[in-house]
Amino acid sequence: MIHYEEGYSVYVEKCEQFGLEPVNFRYFVNMLSPQQLLAYYNYAIEQEMK
Repeated sequence: MIHYEEGYSVYVEKCEQFGLEPVNFRYFVNMLSPQQLLAYYNYAIEQEMK
């Protein structure tokens, strides 16, 4: 779950940088595409193997 939170933090920073209002974390995670979910999953697995 921490990898989703890291991605959300980047999203929030970019929203603030461009003057946009970010969606909440739950909505952010629910709106991830299957490709994005797979990328997060693969990244998490990669990090655990280090």
